[in-house]
Amino acid sequence: MAQTAVATENQAGRHQEVGHKSLLQSDDLYQYILETSVYPREPEPMKELREITANHPWNIMTTSADEGQFLNMLLKLINAKNTMEIGVYTGYSLLATALALPDDGKILAMDINKENYELGLPVIEKAGVAHKIEFKEGPALPVLDQMVADGKYHGSYDFIFVDADKDNYLNYHKRLIDLVKVGGVIGYDNTLWNGSVVAPPDAPLRKYVRYYRDFVLELNKALAADPRIEICQLPVGDGITLCRRLS
Repeated sequence: MAQTAVATENQAGRHQEVGHKSLLQSDDLYQYILETSVYPREPEPMKELREITANHPWNIMTTSADEGQFLNMLLKLINAKNTMEIGVYTGYSLLATALALPDDGKILAMDINKENYELGLPVIEKAGVAHKIEFKEGPALPVLDQMVADGKYHGSYDFIFVDADKDNYLNYHKRLIDLVKVGGVIGYDNTLWNGSVVAPPDAPLRKYVRYYRDFVLELNKALAADPRIEICQLPVGDGITLCRRLS
């Protein structure tokens, strides 16, 4: 009995230490989901990009395979055609989106690092979906401000996915709520932030986890209180909150 308790404690410790991409408290259970439901149905280009990204020094930033599968199905369910992605990295979630959209679908993709995007671009091109993507390098906020000021983009996006600088999530939300259509969806990634949202103040956390935790907590509180949206927070990947615009 004691050995089981120690083993469980050690396993939980490993999750906290490595920043596990799933909040499931069992590696075996998460692996079961991947091997049974995700990997067998993962499109070959997504598998190739996932394996390329795994060798990148910042691979912890990538979207998990189960979340990629979820996004791909969600976009098909809502018949998304015009989408936006803030925070691209090597493009795994971007590829999941591009594969889900119809051939004339469009994605405005923004990231401050074009080099990372170009790492995945050959796979995206080989998949035959690069024509759906308009990539802009640089901070997203000035682009969003211009779009809001322009007026013609109001309510024009079916789906927007945000996986970028957590300290700007609320700033993004203030602008994106005007750009997504009524009935459209905004998805905010990492809203459970490695489980740190329920960690005690003195918990031993990595510096970047501790730094962004308060911003994630502030976002979660603000989204829950926003009457313009209905929300659903899911423990997929590192937590994703879906916001459906009501008005």
